Amino acid sequence: MSKRDYYEVLGVKKGADAAELKKAYRKLAMQYHPDRNPDDKDAESKFKELNEAYDTLKDDQKRAAYDQFGHAGAQGFGGGGGAGGFGGGFAGAGAFSDIFEEMFGGGFSAGGARSSGGGGSGARRGSDLSYELDISLEDAFGGKSATINVPTWETCDTCHGNGAAKGSKPVICDTCNGVGRVRAQQGFFTVERTCPTCHGQGEMIKDPCKSCGGSGRKRKEKKLSVPIPAGVDDGTRIRLAGEGEAGVRGGGSGDLYVFISVKPHRFFQREGANLYCRTPISITSAALGGTVDVPTIDGKKSRVNIPAGTQTGQQFRLKGKGMSILRSQSRGDMFIEVVVETPVNLSSKQKDLLKEFEGGVTSKNNPQSTGFFDKVKELWEDLKD
Repeated sequence: MSKRDYYEVLGVKKGADAAELKKAYRKLAMQYHPDRNPDDKDAESKFKELNEAYDTLKDDQKRAAYDQFGHAGAQGFGGGGGAGGFGGGFAGAGAFSDIFEEMFGGGFSAGGARSSGGGGSGARRGSDLSYELDISLEDAFGGKSATINVPTWETCDTCHGNGAAKGSKPVICDTCNGVGRVRAQQGFFTVERTCPTCHGQGEMIKDPCKSCGGSGRKRKEKKLSVPIPAGVDDGTRIRLAGEGEAGVRGGGSGDLYVFISVKPHRFFQREGANLYCRTPISITSAALGGTVDVPTIDGKKSRVNIPAGTQTGQQFRLKGKGMSILRSQSRGDMFIEVVVETPVNLSSKQKDLLKEFEGGVTSKNNPQSTGFFDKVKELWEDLKD
């Protein structure tokens, strides 16, 4: 089977510089690394292919030979071995050190061993969890403490997280001597893989805890109180440190991320810290002026003065009556948009009064409609010409 083009393997153009090569390699190496894809032969093969391609293209002399003669030119410089381990012939140990830290958050030694996050070589940090919490606009305004139930893993209270039965404890794996990985020599290269005996834990449990089956964790629903500060917006993320899944065999717990979703309100619309609402007013209030009481988000009401001649769509601002601002004592504003309501179900007397009123209306009373129809008349005259 013929080898793929090295540039194609890394997903870069032929003229890519060293920085582009390194960036592409790091991204793909993290994606296909065996620790992230245990027992995945296809990922392991792609990881080796990446190492082989990068080992050649990062070296100016090897790259020049490859560009001129292809794979045969690279092999002339000792390239093309393609070992996916961390021993001799590994592509860019310095570069991969950075990758290893990004993937696992720990140090990387020349031997390829990952530094433990605590709790022994078999310990692993628990996963982070996410939870979507629906709240009302009123809760977002005033803040609250919400109680949620989160299904998660907690440390086993029988073995206290080490996975071993009472009176026993985990023992160092004889195959990898506690490292969690084993090496094998393949020609000139050293290949390092996850230990098949302990599956990377570095420890073996001869007598597992009966309560948790040796995992050191139990499935449980946890009740938590989430503090929601006043002024939170839709999509706000609240982090509860250490409230995620318990770690494996004494490893640290993950975190819980609560994502806030603010439900739509039946009266208000929110834009940042400001609130908007539409309020109907009678035709007489719009013509003669008056007042209207509107509710506010804090459960109170405010009186808005409507001047005579108010039109539909006109806005009135209530300063400081909007939403709370996160981590501030200030508030946004509230904007009232009025809608002049046309009366319906009129009695005969009301209709007669309106007709009488209409008879005395002049262009001064309806300047907008008069101006509009004057412009329409001008348009028709222009079309005739």
